Amino acid sequence: MKRPLLIILAVLLADQALKFWVKLDFYLGESVPLFGQGHTWAYLQFVENRGMAFGLEFGGAMGKIALTLFRMVAVVGIGYLLWKAVKHKRSTGLVVSLALIFAGAMGNIIDSAIYGLIFDASTPFQKAVLFPADGGYASFLHGAVVDMFYFPLLQGQFPAWVPFWGGEEFVFFRPVFNIADAAISVGVVMLIVVQNIEERRARKAKQAAQPAQATAAD
Repeated sequence: MKRPLLIILAVLLADQALKFWVKLDFYLGESVPLFGQGHTWAYLQFVENRGMAFGLEFGGAMGKIALTLFRMVAVVGIGYLLWKAVKHKRSTGLVVSLALIFAGAMGNIIDSAIYGLIFDASTPFQKAVLFPADGGYASFLHGAVVDMFYFPLLQGQFPAWVPFWGGEEFVFFRPVFNIADAAISVGVVMLIVVQNIEERRARKAKQAAQPAQATAAD
């Protein structure tokens, strides 16, 4: 169980340390080039997300509570699957992928659950303060998730002949995300790959066993 615990702790520590730094040292909306001036494809940009990963939102205040509670239930389920995977000595890839998803979900739950209680509001003109004397900017479960990685790798305009979006600006990749979001995304991709590999191995083992069984029957 040591390996998944180390992965979870490493992701949580990196995620929360970066979020605390951005929250306390950046103005809301502030953006700095990640690799110095002249590199316009990677930024640290402070945004606050009250919805799902990559800035998606729904349902207002009640939607926020529902989303946070769903995340908590999901974390319990993922934690159970991770415990079973470790107990039954499943593949390293499966254990690592589940640990990454668990850690990422936990990282964003921490923001949603307590950031509103321990920080005051960030604005374009004022940096946040930790444990403000007048209390935080939101109640329990109403905190905003701190995002900061922005990679506008491609920018331009859609040709005029493109339906609906002709002449409009496009940016790829537009969503702003954090370490927790990245951990979840990497974990999900790994999980899909690992499951496909394990299914192929199981099919090959079954096919190899069938001729042996037929020979034994003869």
